[in-house]
Amino acid sequence: MAEENRNADSSGPIETNPVVVVQEIGQKGRGFLREIGGMFWFIIQTVTDTMDNMRRGRAPFRAASFFRHTERAGVGSIPLVAMVSFFLGLTMALLTGYQLQRFGTERLVPGLVAISFTRELGPLMTGIMLAARIGAAYTAELGTMRVSEEVEAIEAMGISPLRFLVAPRMLALFALMPCLSVVSSVAAIIATALISRAYFNIAFVYFNDLVLNALLIRDIITGVMKSFLFGMLIGAIACYRGLSVKGGAAGVGTSTTSSVVTAITTVIGFDTLFNIVYTVFFPT
Repeated sequence: MAEENRNADSSGPIETNPVVVVQEIGQKGRGFLREIGGMFWFIIQTVTDTMDNMRRGRAPFRAASFFRHTERAGVGSIPLVAMVSFFLGLTMALLTGYQLQRFGTERLVPGLVAISFTRELGPLMTGIMLAARIGAAYTAELGTMRVSEEVEAIEAMGISPLRFLVAPRMLALFALMPCLSVVSSVAAIIATALISRAYFNIAFVYFNDLVLNALLIRDIITGVMKSFLFGMLIGAIACYRGLSVKGGAAGVGTSTTSSVVTAITTVIGFDTLFNIVYTVFFPT
């Protein structure tokens, strides 16, 4: 027992040397910058390989593969996106309406929810849901292919994995994200219309006028621009993590978890950065 206590005490205290702490911080920062650089060049190389093939007059990837991924990422995600946005719109309209009703301004609820979802919550919630649903699937698929050496077999046949495996997935998410954001916004507005009619006696015709008067073209354009950006980021992160898998089945699970966490964090971070830049350069 005394021997075990002595070994436990001699296992080493927590390092408090400032030099060592700074070195560890530097290593973490270098690893973070390396990940960002790798992700950036991954996107550039994928676009370059795809454009080179198109320049030679060849199809960049199989159309059947692209449409299969669009159906999976787009059509398959509509029920989830619509349901979550509908209930979130119900909750938001109900809570904000009760607060505004105290001041007699419940007629502001339709415009408030419409602008919030069209410009902010629609693209953001859709990005989070796709990162969890589609991003994880892409990482697991490509990671399994990497572990089973299928990616190496594709390279041995002279086919670029970036063009063959990554490009259709990234393009599918890039193209379908705005459509799903529209579905999210419409579902939330429908939910708000039901709440406004049931609890605040706002007729559907009047509700429609309030929404149209509140929404601006710039709000719609902002939401669409965010959607394109989020789709590209989610697809790139998911495929990058999948092709970087090491360590067998355990590595696939670790990379899948890392992909979801990284994609959601990146979407929220870029959304905040986008809002700051937009507010500074295009004030209302």
